[in-house]
Amino acid sequence: MNLNRTHDAAIKSWLASANQPHCDFPLQNLPYAIFRRKGDTEEFRAGIALGDQVIDLAALLRERCLSSFAMQAAVACAQSSLNEFFGMGPDAWRTLRHAIFALFEAPTGDVSMTPDTEVLRRCLVPQALVEYSLPARIGDYTDFYTSIDHARSIVKLLRPDSALSPNFQWMPVAYHGRVSSIGISGQQVRRPLGQRLAAGHSVPEVSASARLDYELELGIFIGVGNQQGEPIPVTDAEQHVFGLCLLNDWSARDIQMWKSTPLGPFLAKNFATTISPWIVTMEALAPFRHAWERPADEPQPLAYLDAPANRSEGGIDIQLEVWLESARQRASQAPTARLSHTSFRHQYWTVAQMVAHHTIGGCNLQSGDLLGSGTISGPTAAEAGALIELTAAGKTPVALGNGEPRSFLEDGDAVVMKGWCERPGFARIGFGENRGEVLPARALV
Repeated sequence: MNLNRTHDAAIKSWLASANQPHCDFPLQNLPYAIFRRKGDTEEFRAGIALGDQVIDLAALLRERCLSSFAMQAAVACAQSSLNEFFGMGPDAWRTLRHAIFALFEAPTGDVSMTPDTEVLRRCLVPQALVEYSLPARIGDYTDFYTSIDHARSIVKLLRPDSALSPNFQWMPVAYHGRVSSIGISGQQVRRPLGQRLAAGHSVPEVSASARLDYELELGIFIGVGNQQGEPIPVTDAEQHVFGLCLLNDWSARDIQMWKSTPLGPFLAKNFATTISPWIVTMEALAPFRHAWERPADEPQPLAYLDAPANRSEGGIDIQLEVWLESARQRASQAPTARLSHTSFRHQYWTVAQMVAHHTIGGCNLQSGDLLGSGTISGPTAAEAGALIELTAAGKTPVALGNGEPRSFLEDGDAVVMKGWCERPGFARIGFGENRGEVLPARALV
């Protein structure tokens, strides 16, 4: 994706909060969400983040701030979900983004180009006053497993006499997840019940999971789908991706260990998945692309997963953190504890390769479908994307800021995920945060 003036860090917005250092949502970002004012019965609708405000697209249309193709795109976008806008494709996404950029950039020397800021200010809603809904009607959800650092750590922890499954280095492995339990940031997650097989026992028991975990992931929203039976080439795959968000793939490890063989995690994963409200577009992420490399002594991707462009700029350097806030910390207003910090640049497979592999058999993706990247871990212990890895399966608990230990999540814990991109010469692009809180299990009936 080519760089253009929407990536120019020297261009500022007339909205002062968008120009603050370390702002997640500068003019160069402009991510999308579905929102409404808190405590209001108004309809959910699409908005774009700028500084500490939400640009209300429906209001922009009422004020006649857009014209031509940008107005058509905004009409599709200013609904209760982004599916129709997704389906319009990259030209519409780019046109609307550039039109919004032009409206909210600081005036130049040409006064004829100065926007009517009073009109535009009427189209802003403070983010502190809004609530969010899922950004799209998600038809299908597929969760990948694409961090080789995470995969190798799990094998060492759980099956030290085994080796990494050989297919991992030949294709992006995945399973189909549950759409109905996907929630937006702020989701309250009930600790799940399920079968567990205790060590030394031959008969399982049904009880609440004692090893509840998070998984740090990115969510990948499909923009334009494909026809059934027509695979998406890896060279075209990113034209089918609208953007990325933060994703927490909650996991009940004790249920997972007993249930996964032979058909997958099922009840260990289907009770909840939490995503952040803001979708950062692939165009906004263009300055943070990097070469994707596969060590020469490891299997090279098959032809349908390989392309020069994927080799030269298939990776994305997205910095990611996980924070944990216990109920005790929250009650005392004590600082939260950062558990890990890693980057998406370590991922073994790229976004384009995930999309290409998903469709190689003829699977038809649809606008609004969601893919999970799989747990994102780096090569060092401090870059672990899940507690099972960070605590060596519970053997070495981490200490929170107030001294509380954690092997796995406890009731009342809130998991907060953050993400951003930084590179000298470019504006910092943020993802906001993804927060979810653990509630006690319901009594077993």
